[in-house]
Amino acid sequence: MNETGPSASPEPASPSDAFGAALADRYRVEGRLGEGGMATVYRALDLKHGRTVALKVLRPELAAALGSERFLQEIRITAALNHPHILPLYDSGVAAGQLFYVMPLVEGESLRTRLERDRRLPVEEAVRYAVEVADALDYAHRRGIVHRDIKPQNILLTAGHAVIADFGIARAVSTAGTGRLTEPGLAVGTPAYMSPEQAAGETALDGRSDLFSLGTVLYEMLAGEPPFPGATPQAVFARLFTETPAPLSRHRRGIPDSVERAVQRALARDPAERFASGRDL
Repeated sequence: MNETGPSASPEPASPSDAFGAALADRYRVEGRLGEGGMATVYRALDLKHGRTVALKVLRPELAAALGSERFLQEIRITAALNHPHILPLYDSGVAAGQLFYVMPLVEGESLRTRLERDRRLPVEEAVRYAVEVADALDYAHRRGIVHRDIKPQNILLTAGHAVIADFGIARAVSTAGTGRLTEPGLAVGTPAYMSPEQAAGETALDGRSDLFSLGTVLYEMLAGEPPFPGATPQAVFARLFTETPAPLSRHRRGIPDSVERAVQRALARDPAERFASGRDL
């Protein structure tokens, strides 16, 4: 299982002794799985239910910027999401001063891992995953919840289906940290998959921002690279605001016209020109 990208620097195999002791009656940490942009992920045993879970510990600098009360309040709002293509939230809280949340440990791999291995996917498979993600987004958007960080790392592939991970976490970070996330590297979102309005720093995002991000993911699944590649965030944003993505047909043959049109519409720079909802997509 690979939910997150590799860590840029060595990390301990388990959280601090104080954190482990604070949760010792609930979880037994069994090892480190990886690190994402917002959290370090550990494999743990849920002692009460006898199940293996992914225990995610928020980065200390992010937790300090947010504050626990507001973050956990926002997490509770999204914990009610119940959809077959959204990974549920099992638990959350504070232990030894560290914010954590708990999700199922999915048997499978992330879409990022799959793309790193195969570069691009068969058309029918890529479209099936995109439809499943769009259905999950539609469900959440109708409840007023925007993911804000749709990317291959947050899409897990299990038993032939796509499941969105960390749904609500980016929302909680963004909402709880409005006006407070000033530390470098704490911006919510990933440059290669951000909508133009998110890249411009707008905070009142709606579901069309997520659909743009999904469009970038579908483009990459089919083309083998994102629609706005760049070596730095600045290079990505420069292309995002000035260029139109190359047609998928330039990258590979056999792309149905309907898929080409759908991707181009999802990637419209103006939100008003995109699909209005995941259901429409």
